[in-house]
Amino acid sequence: MTWIVDNLDLIGELALVHLRLAVPPIVLAFVLSVPIGWFAWRYAWSRGVLLSVIGLIYAIPSLPLFVALPAILGTSRRSELNVIVALALYGIALMVRSAADGFGGVDRDVRQAATGVGFSGWRRFWQVDLPLAGPVLLAGLRVVAVSSVSLVTVGAVIGVQSLGSLFTDGFQRGIQAEIWAGLIATMLLAFAIDGLLVVAGRLVMPWTRASARDSGGRRAGRAREREAAAV
Repeated sequence: MTWIVDNLDLIGELALVHLRLAVPPIVLAFVLSVPIGWFAWRYAWSRGVLLSVIGLIYAIPSLPLFVALPAILGTSRRSELNVIVALALYGIALMVRSAADGFGGVDRDVRQAATGVGFSGWRRFWQVDLPLAGPVLLAGLRVVAVSSVSLVTVGAVIGVQSLGSLFTDGFQRGIQAEIWAGLIATMLLAFAIDGLLVVAGRLVMPWTRASARDSGGRRAGRAREREAAAV
């Protein structure tokens, strides 16, 4: 505990670096995955191959990928760009399937109704498909966010500073408090980003709260009916 109190400045500095490495891949994964997921849903012939190939990216071990990327990108081994690109690839691997499932879950009748009242394909995407797929997209984005925050720590093994540096340094110097500080700070950061995404989702998609209340009301009504029937 004394070590943590004495090194709060270091932990805060590394938390900011960690955040700088984690947020860009999350944004990139979302922005790139939505059109790919839409394509996989829209053109059913491509769905199986596309989702399988992209999903395989997540099977690549993170450490070898971090080591191989400098040669591919022409960056130095300790460049933060390696970590950002690697995490963006992992995020896309997770997010594309969520995007395809989200667009696939939109009610066909709603689409047909939008087309029937004169929506163009572009307008229907922004005003019908994307909002209705929003809850599934948000769920996928939350998984990507937590995964990215966790995987940033692997970069410390190749010398990229983050909260993971507390793990490696703590192991080398035998300081348990430093290891625990890195672990807890990483979890708190993931929890904070996840919470922000939930709040952002409620602000951007207020209708999901109404749907949840309606569902709860219907469940309560069915429960009351079952109780009345039992009496």
